[in-house]
Amino acid sequence: MHWMILCIVVYCLTASQNASAAHGGLACDACHRQGGTASDPASRAGRAGGCVVCHQGHERIFDHAMGKRAGERQFVQRSYGRFDSDFWEKNCNSCHLQGCLDCHGDGGLTKPSVAACQRCHNGYYTGWDYSGRAPREDNMRYQRGIAVNGGTFLKMLPDVHYTAGMTCGGCHSMTSLAEGKRASKGCRDCHKPSAQVLEHRIAAHLQRLECYACHSAWAPQEYGTFFLRFREQSLKDDFDLRPGPSAEYLRSAYLKKQDAPPLGINAAGRVSPIRPMFIAYYTDIMRARNNGPENILLAAEWRAYFPHTVQRGGVTCEGCHDNPTRFLLEPESRRIYRLEKDGMGLESFWLQKGQRVSNGSFMDAARYLRMSSKSPAYTKAYIEKWKSFLNRVENLSRP
Repeated sequence: MHWMILCIVVYCLTASQNASAAHGGLACDACHRQGGTASDPASRAGRAGGCVVCHQGHERIFDHAMGKRAGERQFVQRSYGRFDSDFWEKNCNSCHLQGCLDCHGDGGLTKPSVAACQRCHNGYYTGWDYSGRAPREDNMRYQRGIAVNGGTFLKMLPDVHYTAGMTCGGCHSMTSLAEGKRASKGCRDCHKPSAQVLEHRIAAHLQRLECYACHSAWAPQEYGTFFLRFREQSLKDDFDLRPGPSAEYLRSAYLKKQDAPPLGINAAGRVSPIRPMFIAYYTDIMRARNNGPENILLAAEWRAYFPHTVQRGGVTCEGCHDNPTRFLLEPESRRIYRLEKDGMGLESFWLQKGQRVSNGSFMDAARYLRMSSKSPAYTKAYIEKWKSFLNRVENLSRP
C-alpha cells in the first residue's frame, strides 16, 4: 500500500514537472478526483472524466471517427469479414483512441506534435505524406533506411506547410475533432486565390474544384491490396513479407504508386483527389495450395480525400484535360496492365467499371468530354500558360 502511494506521489510530481504551465500548478486531485488518485483521468473508458472538468465537451472525440472507426469497420464487414468474422480483431484493432494521452502525452501534457499524430496516421493513411513519407513495397528486401515507429518509408517531397513548421493542429483543432469535423480550417481561410495565376482566373476551377485537386504534388496509391491467410505458420517462410499485427495474415500489394492522384467527385460535389481504399483481395493459402480459389476480389472501393502534399504550383492543363486515365476512363489503347488475364477480376484499375467511390462518385464520361473539349477559350489559356513557362526560362537564361 505504501509502495502504491509512493508511486502515485512520484507520478504527480513528475507530471507537474513535465506538464505545461497550465497543468503544472494544479493539485493532483484536480484531475484525479473521479475514481480516486489511482484512476486514469484521461481514459476513454472513463470518458476522460478528469480532463473534461476543464476541457468541456472534448470527450465527444471518442464518439467520432478516431474513436469509433465506423467507416473502417463497415468496410471490413462487407469485404474480408465475409470470409473471416474475426478479421477486424486480428488485423485492425491497434489504433486509437484509448485516451487523451494517446496524443497529448509526449513528455508531459502537451499539444500533439506531428510525430504524435503520425504514430497512428501513417503508412497508407493520411499523415505520413505531410512530412514527405510514402509506404515502401511490402517485401522485406525493401524495408531499409530510417525506421520511425517501426516502419520504413520512401523519402518524398513534404507539404509546404510542414516545411514551414506548421503542425497538424494548425488545421485540425480539438474543438473541430470533438464536433466530428475533419478540419477547423479550409484552404481559403488563409489563402486568397491570386488573379495573377491563370488557373485562378478560370471561374470553373474555383467553383468546381477543391484547391488540393491541383496543388497536391503526389499521393501514395495502392492498387490491389492482398491479405493472405495462413492456417499453417510454416507456409509464411516462402513469402518474405513484412509482418503485420496478426500472426494469421500477411499483407501485400499488386502495385504501389506515388504520382499525381486520380480525380473524382467528393461528397460536396467538387472535383477531388481519390484513391483506392481498398481494391481488396483475399487468399486462404491452405485452400489455394489444394487447387482452391486465390486472389478473390472482395471490394473495389475508392475514397475522395485530401493528400497532404501541397505545393505552390499545380499540374499543367493537359494533366487533367487530356488525361482520361486520371478520371478512371482509361482507353484500351493506353492500357498496360492486363488484369483480367492475371485473374484480378477487373479490366483495369483505371476504369470505372466494377468500382465505386464510397464517399462520392466518379466523373462521368460525358462531363469529362465536355471538360476536355478544346474551345477557343481553352486554346487561348493554354497558349498563355506555355508563354509564361517560356518567359520564365528566358529570364533564368539571361546573364
